[in-house]
Amino acid sequence: MYPTVSRRSFVKKTLQATALTVAVPALIPRSVLAQGKNVGANDRIIVGFTGTGGRARQLMGHVPQERAKIVAVADLWTQKMVDCINQKKKEGTIPNVADWKMYHSDLEMYEKEKLDAAFVITQDHCRTLAGIRALQAGLDVYAEKALTTYIAEGRVLVNWVRKTKRIFQVGSQQRSMKLNRFGCELVRTGKLGKLKFAQGINYPGPKLIPDDLPEQPVPEGLNWDAWQGPTKYRPFNGQLLGWMQWRDYAAGEMTNWGAHGVDQIQWAVGGDGTGPIELEPLTPDEPNFAKRKIVARYANGAEVRFDLDNGPWGGGIFRCEKGNIEINRNLLKANPESLIDGAPEADLPEGPTWIARPHIENFLDCIASRKLPNGDVEIGHRSITVCHLIGICREVNRKIKWDPVKEQIIGDDEANSKVDRPRRKGYELPPV
Repeated sequence: MYPTVSRRSFVKKTLQATALTVAVPALIPRSVLAQGKNVGANDRIIVGFTGTGGRARQLMGHVPQERAKIVAVADLWTQKMVDCINQKKKEGTIPNVADWKMYHSDLEMYEKEKLDAAFVITQDHCRTLAGIRALQAGLDVYAEKALTTYIAEGRVLVNWVRKTKRIFQVGSQQRSMKLNRFGCELVRTGKLGKLKFAQGINYPGPKLIPDDLPEQPVPEGLNWDAWQGPTKYRPFNGQLLGWMQWRDYAAGEMTNWGAHGVDQIQWAVGGDGTGPIELEPLTPDEPNFAKRKIVARYANGAEVRFDLDNGPWGGGIFRCEKGNIEINRNLLKANPESLIDGAPEADLPEGPTWIARPHIENFLDCIASRKLPNGDVEIGHRSITVCHLIGICREVNRKIKWDPVKEQIIGDDEANSKVDRPRRKGYELPPV
């Protein structure tokens, strides 16, 4: 549980450190100075959204209007904000959309709006720094997954959350689904007997950006420099906007759906707060590094083989002494079926497989209670670390040994160099 901390007190303690960083200017939101308190259980929570793309628009529709009020959005591309607001007006499900303020900078939004919380729904490579900016503004944060693009970013983010004593919910919404909790507990607590091994999807990895992409005109209203964030500056090309496929910006499905599936595997095998200690290629002769199959081994004896071409993209298959159980999003299967006797009813669907309202409800509950949320930042960091380690193992194409305490790859300088990357000036992560 987090102790109460006033935003005024936090800003006084961190203002000097913030002012020394280039990436996060020392802007103090009026909400920090005016409120100086945490949100009470009966208060309506005031929310701003950083990012207005497709996922942000889905989540906006899942924010319970009786408990939270969206008042502003920020995006690096003006047209996206306009399109978002027009879409929400047309849907007619959020009554105050016409009053939303638009900002070209999250920092400007935090300065001018009296927010309690921020939803950080940016592209992956900008999410860590955007999350830190919200924390430094004294806000509680709901951040989409993948939480990071490189492992080392996650530890910096966790440390900022702990320093600021804010609530930080990672958008791994299956952590708030009753069926998923039930299934993972069955495996983790040994009720199905000893785990022989688990299997996960061989999630495809990313591609490298070609060096010969021709320069194209930057779309009107897009801050292209800020969009690229900490990555190498490249002239604009429309293909780069498909950022999930490029390693500079993300890691393909390995950190998209993999962030969900690996998270459930971590939960079920007892990996929360730690991770595997060894990873090894199962198909080293596969010429495409992004498709190599990997096995991960844990200190408690659990073995996870990422070797499935089809199956539970939102979870895994667990082969235990008493039988097999398949955990997927809001779905359990077992052989024999009696293994899941007593399972709760599935959560009611609110859209095509992306049930998020219970997870947002948990976030809002924790803003009032100051308890750790279901998808706490440490959980999100540890789960996405496994995804990144799989990517590293694929790239170097040999066995690697991971120290989950020091968060370093042991005895392999080349592999360990991929735990972090240099960041472009102006987009460095501020020291904690």
